[in-house]
Amino acid sequence: MKIIAGSVDDAEKTAPIAKNLNFPVAINMTQADGDAIGSWWEEKRKIIQPSEFLLSGSGKVMISAYSNGPIGRMDPEETLSLVKYLNDQRA
Repeated sequence: MKIIAGSVDDAEKTAPIAKNLNFPVAINMTQADGDAIGSWWEEKRKIIQPSEFLLSGSGKVMISAYSNGPIGRMDPEETLSLVKYLNDQRA
C-alpha cells in the first residue's frame, strides 16, 4: 500500500508537517489539480477540501471520500481493515 498527500501550501509551509511523514507530499496544488480529481475548492481560503481515495493495484478507484472538514475522513485503521478484507476476498 502507498500513501501520497497534497497541499496548496508552498514547500516552506509544508516542510514542518511533511518532515515527520514517511510518504510524499505534493505542494503548491491548485484549483485545477483539485478539479482534476473532483475535489471541492474553497474560494474563501483558496484550499482543496479533503479528498481521499483507495486505489486498486491497477489504479481503479475502490473507495473515495470527500469532506469539508474532519468529519467523514477515512480512518487509517478502518481503511487498513478494509484493505485486508478485500485482499482476503481475492485469496
